[in-house]
Amino acid sequence: MKIATIAMCATIPNPDHHIDISSETCPMTFVLVRLALDQMKSGEILEIRLRGAEPRQNIPLTAQEQGHEVISISDLENGESIMLLRRG
Repeated sequence: MKIATIAMCATIPNPDHHIDISSETCPMTFVLVRLALDQMKSGEILEIRLRGAEPRQNIPLTAQEQGHEVISISDLENGESIMLLRRG
């Protein structure tokens, strides 16, 4: 499986939580991410499986505005992406 990665740091940590929003559309994509982040402790890592350009662009922007850290974004051959966020 070919993966293109945009890493925000040198070492990618193991996620503490996982969600799959690949079948969702905006605005539900960030609503589900926000609900997951709200249930996490500061510093924990959320792995998000998503599909489409809109959530791939909007989730990192909104997450950073809310004080969370984008650790990495990996694009998969099947059109999905895997994003890692650290809760702020």
